[in-house]
Amino acid sequence: MNQEEMQAISFEIISYAGDAFSYFFQAVDRAKEGKAEEAEELMKKGDEQMVNAHRAQTSLLTAEATGKKLEYSIIMVHAQDHLMTTLMYERVAKEFISLYNEKADLKR
Repeated sequence: MNQEEMQAISFEIISYAGDAFSYFFQAVDRAKEGKAEEAEELMKKGDEQMVNAHRAQTSLLTAEATGKKLEYSIIMVHAQDHLMTTLMYERVAKEFISLYNEKADLKR
């Protein structure tokens, strides 16, 4: 895998993870507004983007695992950072949404 291919895949990861983060963030906002169904749909959209990000990441991992040399790239590090940050935020978002839903149920 050459440097350009690796960078292209890294940008895919950044893009997918960024979109997922945005969906997760919006989902928390919808839950806060009491719009549980919209929040759930946004979380699903975020999950779809995370699947795409993981597929892209897996292609890099597979390339290296099969002996292809990958050069160090700050863009790839940035992509991994985006992905991990989004994974953590997804977990936090699920907790916030759960809490907002419980709060809404108590008000009924």
